[in-house]
Amino acid sequence: MQPDPTASAHETPALPAGRPAAEILTELKALRTADAPTRGGRTFAYVYDAGREGLDELAAEAYAAYATVNGLDPTVFPSVARLENDLVGAAAALLGAPPGAQGTFTSGGTESILLAVKTARDHARSTRGVTDPQLVLPSTAHAAFHKAAAYLGLEPVVVPVDPVTYKANPTAMAAAITPRTALVVASAPSYAHGVIDPVARIAEAAAEHEVLCHVDACIGGWLLPYLRRAGRTVEPFDFSLPGVTSISVDLHKYGYADKGASVALYRNAELRRHQYFAHAGWPGYPVVNPTVQGTKSAGLLAQAWAVLQHIGEDGYTALAARVAEASDHLLEGLRTTPDIHILGEPEAGLVAFTVLTSATPDRPSGTPDLSLLLHLADEMRVRGWYLQPQLSFDGLPPNLHLTLTPATVDRVEALLTDLPEALATARTLPPATADPALTDLAATLDPDTLTLEDVAGILAFAGLGEGGGLPERMAPVLFLLDALPGRLKERLLTEFVGSVFRPRTP
Repeated sequence: MQPDPTASAHETPALPAGRPAAEILTELKALRTADAPTRGGRTFAYVYDAGREGLDELAAEAYAAYATVNGLDPTVFPSVARLENDLVGAAAALLGAPPGAQGTFTSGGTESILLAVKTARDHARSTRGVTDPQLVLPSTAHAAFHKAAAYLGLEPVVVPVDPVTYKANPTAMAAAITPRTALVVASAPSYAHGVIDPVARIAEAAAEHEVLCHVDACIGGWLLPYLRRAGRTVEPFDFSLPGVTSISVDLHKYGYADKGASVALYRNAELRRHQYFAHAGWPGYPVVNPTVQGTKSAGLLAQAWAVLQHIGEDGYTALAARVAEASDHLLEGLRTTPDIHILGEPEAGLVAFTVLTSATPDRPSGTPDLSLLLHLADEMRVRGWYLQPQLSFDGLPPNLHLTLTPATVDRVEALLTDLPEALATARTLPPATADPALTDLAATLDPDTLTLEDVAGILAFAGLGEGGGLPERMAPVLFLLDALPGRLKERLLTEFVGSVFRPRTP
């Protein structure tokens, strides 16, 4: 019997015959050993740790209870609507929403922002006839707004921020509004520097032009109100300001739910209507999707609901006070560390600082030293700390970014002890440099016409060649990236991440 040539593609098994559960779980745990720790307070980015016993176990059990529930259709699974209504109602109450405010549970801040931008685009089209919409945002607005603009066909209008405070300039923001503006954006706080934009003035300017205003409170939305209740001064940033029409707030940040859990809130139901997608023009079931996702597990919704119910009002107030305590301690220590300069006045759990060259009579205040900063990040990682490097942008200095959580309160003193030692070691290292020939060449390259071979050559030069993984020290790589033009940087990073996500054959 001749073999069937059409079966050749299926002759190689896609999966093993089957493995014991214990063996699989052991491998998963082993894979995690190479990751940064998500608990313990030594990873100052990407993770939010309440430091409370039993919270992870509660979230896991709540997720498991709803893992197989499909969040697509609340008429079939009515408990989904109950849980979401509870979460949205809590967020609306916390953020000063008026009666009639509406919202939606989403998979994270990026989806909440994308939905808010879609809502503004469609609202501008239906109410003002805008067909070529613009998105006015400060240069410190989250990259998710640029992603939303790229996906949804809006033109970003980027307004530089104040170079001293790192806050949006409300006068410049107002001047950027045109008849094409669909949405004006403010941050509370901005991710990069942890400062809160002057939301009241920005929202007022938007309202005067009859334009929607979105507040990105993904980070601060569940923290700032509780900081206020803990006795801290927090300027209004929410729906208490009449010009604010939508807010995004992440529950997987200072709500301490597992990722991803967020809420997109709107001042009224008429606005939220523009977020929805409905389609009845096919022979299947009528489709109504409040979010980008259709089918989705209700597990993330259930675990977020459980965590919020468990921590409660007093618990969140106490946790916010601990974040403030950690921030106060860290800022005090950084201000007394020579050649460390804090950027702006951090107000909401995030801190960014740069490293200056040693002061001289000619330069009494020093200047930001990128090489030293990046070496410091590497040295701190050697000592078990992850501080997130952020490169220079549009005149804003490179810096190291820290996210403070309740779990970091007891770690700050140890970090401040290691920091001067790491900085001293970093000063002994050869300066990180970028090959002048490569940077000169980069200035002539068109990212859109580079071949894969061209990109591979540049990545290999930077120490990011295929299959090589990440180098042990990132200072030389990041120094090179900092020197490259923005669009070329984006192209190289896209190809590098693409090289990380490559299928493994059995």
